[in-house]
Amino acid sequence: MRSDIVKKGATRCAHRSLFHANGYGPEDLKKPLIGICNSFNEIIPGHIHLREIAEAAKLGVAAAGGTPVEFPAIGVCDGIAMGHTGMKYSLASRELIADSVEAVTMASGFDGLVLIPNCDKIVPGMLMAAARLNIPAVVVSGGPMLPGRYHGQDVSVSQAFEAAGKFAAGDMTEAEMTELEAKCCPGCGSCAGLFTANTMNSLTEVLGMALPGNGTIPAAYNGARRLLAKRAGAVVMDLIEKNIKPRDIMTQKAFENAITVDMGIGGSSNTVLHLTAIAHEAGIELPAPLFDKISRRTPYITKLSPGGHHHMVDLDEAGGISAVMHELSRKDIIHLDALTVNGTMGDRIKDAEVLNREVIHSVDAPYRKEGGIAILKGNLAPDYAVVKASAVADDMQTYQGKAKCYDSETAACEAIMAGDIHDGDVVVIRYEGPKGGPGMQEMLNPTAVITGRGLKVGLITDGRFSGASRGACVGHVSPEAMEGGPIGLIKDGDVITIDIPNRKLELAVSDEELAKRKAAWKQPEPKIKHGYLSRYAKLTTSASTGAVLK
Repeated sequence: MRSDIVKKGATRCAHRSLFHANGYGPEDLKKPLIGICNSFNEIIPGHIHLREIAEAAKLGVAAAGGTPVEFPAIGVCDGIAMGHTGMKYSLASRELIADSVEAVTMASGFDGLVLIPNCDKIVPGMLMAAARLNIPAVVVSGGPMLPGRYHGQDVSVSQAFEAAGKFAAGDMTEAEMTELEAKCCPGCGSCAGLFTANTMNSLTEVLGMALPGNGTIPAAYNGARRLLAKRAGAVVMDLIEKNIKPRDIMTQKAFENAITVDMGIGGSSNTVLHLTAIAHEAGIELPAPLFDKISRRTPYITKLSPGGHHHMVDLDEAGGISAVMHELSRKDIIHLDALTVNGTMGDRIKDAEVLNREVIHSVDAPYRKEGGIAILKGNLAPDYAVVKASAVADDMQTYQGKAKCYDSETAACEAIMAGDIHDGDVVVIRYEGPKGGPGMQEMLNPTAVITGRGLKVGLITDGRFSGASRGACVGHVSPEAMEGGPIGLIKDGDVITIDIPNRKLELAVSDEELAKRKAAWKQPEPKIKHGYLSRYAKLTTSASTGAVLK
């Protein structure tokens, strides 16, 4: 066993004494040591209940003949971090999570891992660590939140963000806003729509690193979530016995499956960033053209919040991710021979059934014939940009407007709230990329306020968007402004074209004029010069390569 390096032989006498101090006896040390990485904390609603999930996973490990050893991981709540300096730390925390899981696992000599995340950056951070360490591992998440109820409608946190715009526009009273905020998040779990956390938890199933139901069984369904965690604990012991490791599971075929399902369900645009980073740790490249190729051939068959009115609980009741994959497999676009933690994907989904055709459409009658995410290129995004096409209204799929430029999210939000943005504008938010932000902030505040005010505008940024964002919002524009990318050369009044069907993002400025502007451009001073974010800015790469660290 790998754990023999910390527990076997005369030279490990002191090591064993330290295990004894923790209550592990000789009988425990004869068994495989399984690290239970629990990202419980009291700031993220999706993590507040993870102690119960960890306890269930430990029971599963112990029942299957292992010794579970729990250790923590950090987590940032993107919703609470949104709209202020805290959001700069969200993406950057992904690297801290991966590094900390690696550090504890290597220092402790674990034989296997049960990874317990739930929300936005914690899921990809743990998957990155799994691929990097390449020891038997399984992921079991905390599950999605149930939607709240407000005036007879299902609601989630996205409506609360949009309420600010409605209040500013006079379409909502303060009393109504207060009532909404008290009702839209009714309990534990990752926010109820198909936002980044729930997209990543669903794609963890598709990657093969989690059991069916991981992405969709609601957190409030305590018995089902605990049972899933116990089974995950048992599965990691089976993986150890069979010597099946994450890189055996997270192969090229697995990532292509994940991209396919992402396109089919209209997942968060952040998944492009995260799948690229996870693949990087697994030694696999996912170039932007691959995402677009898969999007072009994949029908969009679910329309969940924020693109529609259904939530994750509805998808679960309709058959979950297995049913989605079974439906997509009818077009021969799923690799059924891809390995999972409990067999092949074909075996997993062969008996899956769509139980509600209002939630999961047929591939013969999809919402759209192409996938939910589009990769745009052009003179404004020479590398690429990303848009969640499924959350863009039909009449905004092609849009042209005049630029209004802001060098920070804060400045843009102030302009929107002040009424300085009008129909026909394109809001440009720059110097918010991985280096410029630093940390590539999510832009849910400006997109939500735009939606709440009922504005018909485009928005482009070298930052990124929350999975809860909707509208003609183009993110990940690369190269970013801080690296001299064209987004940093736009001037107020320049005409910008967003053409999603033709995958174009164009600035109506000649090459000669852009060259003049580039020659006159000077890189601004970093926004943050000390601490972790300063180091992060110096080490991070472009969004087009997953914003991984050099």
